[in-house]
Amino acid sequence: MAIGGEACAAAFSGTDEVVGNVLSAAVKEGESLVEMARAYGLGFSEIAGANPETDPFVPGAGARVTIPAQWIVPEAVREGALIINLSEMRLYYRFTVKGSILLVTFPVGIGSEGTETPLGGYRIVEKTVDPVWHVPKSIRKEKPELPGTVPPGPDNPLGTHALRLSSNDILIHGTNKPWGVGRKVSHGCLRLYPEDIVRLFGLVPSGTLVKIVREPVKVGIKGERVYLEVHHDDHDTRDLLEEAMRVLYVKGALGRVSMGKVLQAVGGTHGIPVDVTRRN
Repeated sequence: MAIGGEACAAAFSGTDEVVGNVLSAAVKEGESLVEMARAYGLGFSEIAGANPETDPFVPGAGARVTIPAQWIVPEAVREGALIINLSEMRLYYRFTVKGSILLVTFPVGIGSEGTETPLGGYRIVEKTVDPVWHVPKSIRKEKPELPGTVPPGPDNPLGTHALRLSSNDILIHGTNKPWGVGRKVSHGCLRLYPEDIVRLFGLVPSGTLVKIVREPVKVGIKGERVYLEVHHDDHDTRDLLEEAMRVLYVKGALGRVSMGKVLQAVGGTHGIPVDVTRRN
């Protein structure tokens, strides 16, 4: 069950393996997929990938756009831990409030080529409101005009809130460039929309476990149906069909699926859960 309006579709209750819904929306005058992605709690790559025939910057007023606001929860997700799946550029956090298990999920911007976000397990060791950006030497080498520090404000790329991880100088933070969410644009840190980092900051306590993983293939069970979600990940060398078969086997769902549907899901539009259940 979604918490809040359909336009966000990013917070859910329960322990469902498949959450949210694929929607459709009309483009407004002067609107691009960049603005639509943010309005629906999506990263740019998610909405662009779901609409491969649409010009993401000039889609045209009135055009119908697929809103891929449905996700299979990664296998790595555990209660009380914050999980970032680099393969889909999305963050998940499952937690308990007053006996109810809740799940929130947000799109993230991740490291670019040569400065990839590293995999691994970390802890949140510091939470900061209005962080000062201490410009790393590597960035100042690329942009020598930058000062040593940037104070809080509209020019600060960390945004209004930051969560520091226990190693590798990684931050989970906001941004003054929201168009970068859902893209590979950072120097390794993880960027959230300004409104999302505020919500996440209020939810996660210091000491929270953070796991950064790559799960290009996910399988989820919803009622009697089996869903498969596939993402192209240039930094993951696994064969997607082999990985799909492996994950289906581990989930005990291999005997319930149509191989034709699995092949179509692996070879078709990626990033959206596909029903691969075999007909009875």
